[in-house]
Amino acid sequence: MHEPAIWYGTERESTAMKRSLVHSGLDAIARMSTTRTNYWAEFAVDAALCAVLLAAGWRHLDGSAWRAPLALVLGLFVFSFIEYLIHRWLFHTHIPLFEQGHRMHHEHPLGYDSLPFFLPPIVLLALAGLLVWLMPLGFALLLAGSITLGYITYGLSHFIIHHVRFKQPLLRRWAGAHHVHHYHPETNFGVTTLLWDIVFGTRYVRQMRKL
Repeated sequence: MHEPAIWYGTERESTAMKRSLVHSGLDAIARMSTTRTNYWAEFAVDAALCAVLLAAGWRHLDGSAWRAPLALVLGLFVFSFIEYLIHRWLFHTHIPLFEQGHRMHHEHPLGYDSLPFFLPPIVLLALAGLLVWLMPLGFALLLAGSITLGYITYGLSHFIIHHVRFKQPLLRRWAGAHHVHHYHPETNFGVTTLLWDIVFGTRYVRQMRKL
């Protein structure tokens, strides 16, 4: 008569243990994502992936030579839009894995909070697979490699903005646009460029003081 109760109890314990393991794993990933090792490991993995995609794309490129620079320019342009989308609607939402880490960056901008080093390459490889399915192999791989290059450029730009004091006026303005975002987080979502902030009306506009 008591066997079903014992079985259900065991099942509940097993479910609780699985949930505990999942939470522990997520906590471990979250802690790892704040380390300098994870920060630079991501750059290394992304750079290797970028080189492989670009080399493979060039090798398999068919047709006119102009397709290569077209893929590179298009990839950087596409990534600038992806950068805006991710920053605005992923990092500034209530998804714990992303929002929590980005909030820590806002609180400690000189820290090393970033995504887990293995996550961006997985997403970029999935994107490359989708592009290969939709368009010619060589062009698709070059496009994916250029998008990856855009992501690396974004990461390095973000690091430099927070760790370098520029003296050149144009660079100071470029870096200052992102520093404004830390004081007005609902504006200036673009890091490498404010193009999409201008398009979507989220560029910070200084309010004139009333006399």
